[in-house]
Amino acid sequence: MPAEYGRLAVLSDIHGVLPALEAVLAEPEVAAADRIVLTGDITAGPQPAEVLDVLREQGDRVLWLAGNADRELVEYRRGERTEIPDPIGPFAARALREEQVGFLAALPRTLTLRVRGLGAVLFCHATPRDDEELVLVDSRPDRWAEVFAGLDPGIGTVVCGHTHMPYVRLAQGRLVVNPGSVGMPYGRPGAHWCLLGPGADLRVTPYDIAAARARLIRECAYPDIAAWSDYFLPARATDTEVLAAWGPKDGRDA
Repeated sequence: MPAEYGRLAVLSDIHGVLPALEAVLAEPEVAAADRIVLTGDITAGPQPAEVLDVLREQGDRVLWLAGNADRELVEYRRGERTEIPDPIGPFAARALREEQVGFLAALPRTLTLRVRGLGAVLFCHATPRDDEELVLVDSRPDRWAEVFAGLDPGIGTVVCGHTHMPYVRLAQGRLVVNPGSVGMPYGRPGAHWCLLGPGADLRVTPYDIAAARARLIRECAYPDIAAWSDYFLPARATDTEVLAAWGPKDGRDA
């Protein structure tokens, strides 16, 4: 493994949407990247087993992290929880093969790599210390100080996912990059991802959403797949609505 990567394709929050993943993997710059880094929430959606199979076919080109939704599927399958907040979660958990459950359970929560032009980059799902706490593009400086507490001072860039909305900002002297969501975007449709190194280039890959919906309805046994795909694939939740709903959860009203 090289000491420093020149270009990484960062994919987050695929959420088991195979047509969106396939569209991103077909991008020439993804194919040409040194590695593909996944920042979690890979499987909690309509086609979890199929998404894992396609990604694992990429071999060691893929560097994996688990997100909170992946963890929840594992816990559900292992009897460590009896419900999952996301309604599609129990279906996705049952759709995984036992070997895939073990694979997800073994994934790390953070990863640090050196990237040309950026130095030491820490990848995580939500924040470096927790896989489900919220930080948003407009989170206050004190909130960023909280979530970065104890982080190695040599880390100059943090790449996270979880909120399904892409952004790049400075926070406490560090560059923060969120690639958005491949499979469940908020704010605008398309499969969102990021090309990292030497800068941070946010990308969105358009794909045929009507055809993807028809495919999911045809291939996925989730009873509410028609409504699920009609809401999430076209990104009917706006960024304004999501920021208003989630803003208090980042502690700004504490």
